Amino acid sequence: MASLTVYDRTGKSVGNYSIEPADLAPRINKQLLHDVVVMYQSNQRQGTVRTKDRSEVAGTTKKMYRQKGTGNARAGSRRSGIRRGGGHIFAKRPRDWSYRLPRKAVQLATRMALAAKIRDDEITLIDELKFDVPKTKEMASILGALKLAGDSLLVTTAEHDTNVYKSARNIAQVDVSPVSDLNALLVLRPKRLLMTKAALEALRAKASGEKKDS
Repeated sequence: MASLTVYDRTGKSVGNYSIEPADLAPRINKQLLHDVVVMYQSNQRQGTVRTKDRSEVAGTTKKMYRQKGTGNARAGSRRSGIRRGGGHIFAKRPRDWSYRLPRKAVQLATRMALAAKIRDDEITLIDELKFDVPKTKEMASILGALKLAGDSLLVTTAEHDTNVYKSARNIAQVDVSPVSDLNALLVLRPKRLLMTKAALEALRAKASGEKKDS
């Protein structure tokens, strides 16, 4: 059983929150995490690369020199891939790199990533994170009080909060995501997670529902 300290906005401890990593995932499968992270990274590839083959590069089609009697190897085109200025032998073409793994495997990987963060003590829990209006300076002050300034960080809220997002978007290495948008890549990429107590409760409820579905 892991016990997470709950902090307020000033960095003061206001309680503890007990959670078992197994509540999110019974075990952590590194191969599944790797496969899902690679899938998300592959889906982000644009696939717009293109190079020219020998039929597309500029150049004469005239035979360079006669076939026999020169002592040189046979050569029929200046646009050959083995010559300077020639086309690519295996020219690259635009392609779609995206693919999908089974939905339940992707959901399980997200829960495993969160369980790994809890196990490695890389989650900071805050009792509440709300702003009346967007305030980047106030968000930076909170991160400083929680000793999270300077680290790559994911701020997780129970629901989408525009003021929290706008308060954090100009801080380097800080991302904001509601519980509904979390995935394995988003969770594993930053060094630490800052999560509201309500967000962690929502995660537990969501994990429970996904387990019942499976």
